[in-house]
Amino acid sequence: MQRPGVHPADECTMIQEFFHLLSGWSSLDTAIAGSAALTAMSCALPGAWLVLRKHSMMGDALSHSALPGVVLAFLVAVGMRQAGWISSGQQDALLQMFLFAGAVLVGVGTAWLTEWVQRLGRLESGASLGVVFTAVFALGLLLIRLDVDDVHIDVDCVLFGIIEMAALDTIPGTSIPEPVLVNGAIFVLNLLLTVLFYKELTLAAFDPALATSLGIPARGIHYGLMAITAMTVVAAFTTVGSILVIGLLIIPSATALMFSERLMVVLGLSVGIAALSAVLGHALTLTLPRMIFSRLGYPTIEDAGTAGMMSVTAGMLFVIALVFAPKHGIVSKLIHRFRLGLKIAGDDLLGLLFRIEEQTAARPTDVSVPDLVAKQNGINRWVMSLSVRSLLRGDFITRQASGELSLTDRGRESAKSLVRAHRLWEAYMAKHFELPDDHLHETAHRVEHFIDDAIQDRLQSELKSPSKDPHGKSIPRRSDT
Repeated sequence: MQRPGVHPADECTMIQEFFHLLSGWSSLDTAIAGSAALTAMSCALPGAWLVLRKHSMMGDALSHSALPGVVLAFLVAVGMRQAGWISSGQQDALLQMFLFAGAVLVGVGTAWLTEWVQRLGRLESGASLGVVFTAVFALGLLLIRLDVDDVHIDVDCVLFGIIEMAALDTIPGTSIPEPVLVNGAIFVLNLLLTVLFYKELTLAAFDPALATSLGIPARGIHYGLMAITAMTVVAAFTTVGSILVIGLLIIPSATALMFSERLMVVLGLSVGIAALSAVLGHALTLTLPRMIFSRLGYPTIEDAGTAGMMSVTAGMLFVIALVFAPKHGIVSKLIHRFRLGLKIAGDDLLGLLFRIEEQTAARPTDVSVPDLVAKQNGINRWVMSLSVRSLLRGDFITRQASGELSLTDRGRESAKSLVRAHRLWEAYMAKHFELPDDHLHETAHRVEHFIDDAIQDRLQSELKSPSKDPHGKSIPRRSDT
């Protein structure tokens, strides 16, 4: 889309240039962004349930298998006009209704055929899904070839949508784009169904057997979800196409799951991320190509397709969540593992210092103990060094003037609890598993860091308060800790 008159100064920074280019935002851009946002939001709700049910690829199947439903709807509408039952104007008005009816039929049929092929052929669910949706898609192509071969079909429009032109197709007598009305109605319908059947959808998604036992038709809920997903996919065809709609079904909810595990939060985040992907995607369509290609010596490339950029933006948001999400992001997991590694290294050092005290009855210990712990447990030397510093700051150990390390009272209490957990677990394993004594230590050494006081009390009760472990070493008593 050409933007004459918007030429940012060369000395502008990237951010300044971005906002400068957005200064040419027009009412047409608002219509495009609104249509895109409603399309994405309408796809996000059924897509969230597909992801939660681990049926993500069903969205791909429905987007492909909807083709014969669309063709059949078109043939029915044309046949009724040729038979004189409806006029040309009525055909255009009824075509959208026929498309939705065809989508429902194909959606339910695809789900049923997939289950039937899976049971009959004893196939894995993904294999049966691939068999069904490729066959149904091929049937749609065959119908086009046989019955509507003389109709021109823009492949790019079918696959990738053309939301820029769709936004110009307004409702007669108004300035409201038709995709806003269609996708807005689908979004409201999906939202209404989610609110009305929230309990049923939740039970059917996470425990179909329980739902059935409570009188909730889990299979009916499944087929209903397939039908509404197919309707949503067909409504989105004119804006984002049959390929990119898959991303709008799956990516927002996959991104939301990186931030939360609460269902209501996931649903809300999915809708919000979908809307953000649409609006930000259109904004990047107007700015990013020009900002990049003007620097590469191609000043004539000024924009890109909004539908494609929406999917790219959704993918970018997912990557950001994958890396930086507070709980499930890569960075947070690395930080958690690093902290856990420091804790385990500190626990190992405290445990060894306590065992040395038990054997020698002398508190000061040679400064090479951290090196010994690192060598015995495969701990990196610099991690061990950081752990020693952390224990010194926390007043768990102290360094004598000679450089020797010893436990403080606080460190000794912590070490006693750790050793108690270790020896109780060894006693528990020796009682319940037929393992040689030399196989007990390694397992207990791994588990001891995660056995809290409550589990220790349960182990002590189960073992009837043992005083020694299988190796004959004394188990510290709770009164001592």
